[in-house]
Amino acid sequence: MTALTVDSPVPPAKRVGPIATLQQTLTLAWRSLVQIKHNPWELLDLSIQPIMFLLLFTYVFGTAISGSTGDYLQFALPGLLVQNALFYTLSTAIGLNTDITKGVFDRLRSLPISRLAPLAGRILADTFKQVWAFALLVGFGMILGFRITTSFAGLLGALALLVVVSLAMSWMSVLIGLKASSPEKVQMIAFSTMMPLTFTSSALVPSQTFPGWLKAWSDVNPVTHLADAIRGLMIGGDVASPVLVSLLWAAGFALVFAPLAVTVFRSRI
Repeated sequence: MTALTVDSPVPPAKRVGPIATLQQTLTLAWRSLVQIKHNPWELLDLSIQPIMFLLLFTYVFGTAISGSTGDYLQFALPGLLVQNALFYTLSTAIGLNTDITKGVFDRLRSLPISRLAPLAGRILADTFKQVWAFALLVGFGMILGFRITTSFAGLLGALALLVVVSLAMSWMSVLIGLKASSPEKVQMIAFSTMMPLTFTSSALVPSQTFPGWLKAWSDVNPVTHLADAIRGLMIGGDVASPVLVSLLWAAGFALVFAPLAVTVFRSRI
């Protein structure tokens, strides 16, 4: 008799190298972006909401706050860029929670890929969407009369700073998305966090008009420093101090929330 030998399957590697992790992250980021093709409402939501806020704040509150819609547009558009970027971190949390609750991450976990690639891919894809929203809002604002009075380098610096800070702050939204039991609860918790931060800052209204106790909080609010930094880079004013403080806040958010989010992600996935 001839004995048949069957090769035993080769066990998958326990660790995925950094290059493979990067490739898998880019692939999963592309997956998130391609979904827009099958769900164009996502792109419409990303496009219509910023424009709606811009029109409402400019033409409803502009004259009352700054005396004219043109002056208010020049003041408020940088703040609206900040508000839109921070609010869009909610999309990262909701999308992440949806993938987890619908079992998408369970299917990805069965593949021989890095366990962090789905998380990193989602965050990277949403960063590209942030750039789209920034360009759209600035372009539409310029149609309404907004003017960049610094330089093109200042505009690029504003975009880079906004992406860095919103990316750091998105770890807080990621943690909420991992801990919440449903996308609806993610939206409720995250919106309740972002709304006070935004509307108690100088993003949309000069903080000098606030009561003393509220102005004291606004002066340390990270959204105030980020809005002032974006405003300085795009239309002039103090730049060094608000940029530095914004980067320090970004580092703080990343150092606190990124390890917590990764720990919860590893335990849940």
